[in-house]
Amino acid sequence: MKSIASPIAGKVNNVFIHVSDLKKSAEWYSSLLGLPFNMGDVESPVYNIPVTSETGLTLDDHTFDPSFSLCPSGHVLFNFFARDIDEAYDFVKSQGITIVREIERIGDFAYFNFQDPDGNVLMICNC
Repeated sequence: MKSIASPIAGKVNNVFIHVSDLKKSAEWYSSLLGLPFNMGDVESPVYNIPVTSETGLTLDDHTFDPSFSLCPSGHVLFNFFARDIDEAYDFVKSQGITIVREIERIGDFAYFNFQDPDGNVLMICNC
């Protein structure tokens, strides 16, 4: 395939997660990632999780879109990285978070899947 010039950068800029309760989800994601959280900073319709990578993470409750119907994804939306998959798994379990796929190990690669408060499936992997 021939390469062409494009005004679009070859990187993912931001991930949007559709949520039903913005404040609850903002607190949940902040807790999951060990990030400081102030409920007063949460203002509908979106909350940007202060992640430390080039790709942002935005929670969106669609306050200004009355026709929107939340349909949680049963497929993995994206993954978080953890150096120690067993430590991450134990942490997620200790938080009472629903695990939907136990740790899978493929050589040095390992991952597991879990649900956010709205039932969206997320992954944590070590690579």
